[in-house]
Amino acid sequence: MLEEPQRERSHRGSGVVAFFRGFLRSPEQVGSVVPSSRFLEQRLVRLAGVGQARCVVELGPGTGGTTRALLAGMPADAKLLTIELDARFAELLSEIDDPRLISHTGSAAELGEILDLHNLPAPDAVVSGIPFSTMPRQIGNAVLEAVRDRLAPGGVFVAYQFRGHVGRMGREVLGQPDIEVEALNVPPMRFFKWVRG
Repeated sequence: MLEEPQRERSHRGSGVVAFFRGFLRSPEQVGSVVPSSRFLEQRLVRLAGVGQARCVVELGPGTGGTTRALLAGMPADAKLLTIELDARFAELLSEIDDPRLISHTGSAAELGEILDLHNLPAPDAVVSGIPFSTMPRQIGNAVLEAVRDRLAPGGVFVAYQFRGHVGRMGREVLGQPDIEVEALNVPPMRFFKWVRG
């Protein structure tokens, strides 16, 4: 088995501490006490189809592990917009040195306005790690409606969650999702995927 490069291990180690602190600070905004596994990250990149995307949006990037994975899978001329509510997590994203990355601190419910602010086209993929199970239903619906309204035709929305709230809420706004499970994550993670017709 190949060892992770020292820099990557360092990012993961500092990410675990920052993630845990974020959970203690605002458990309703952070879906887990530990960041995602590399298996989760790889599945997310594949399901979202970021290899062919020109504009990707990540809602709730946390400490940046999934952000780095998305950037690694994206074309050289694509753009990644991250929207993070927690200012301390957003500050960690500024450590990622990649000209394709646009980091925005704000609410995912304002997706349309944020895309316009940064002069970005309709996204080909939107991925979300924000915990729909702990947010008020009204805000969760606003996020899902914003994704529906701004996703490009044929675009993909992937939400990865421990619980099934987003699946139930999403059916009302986006229709029936495809569901997969990543067992190699602590705890196991569910992926809910919608494709805009």
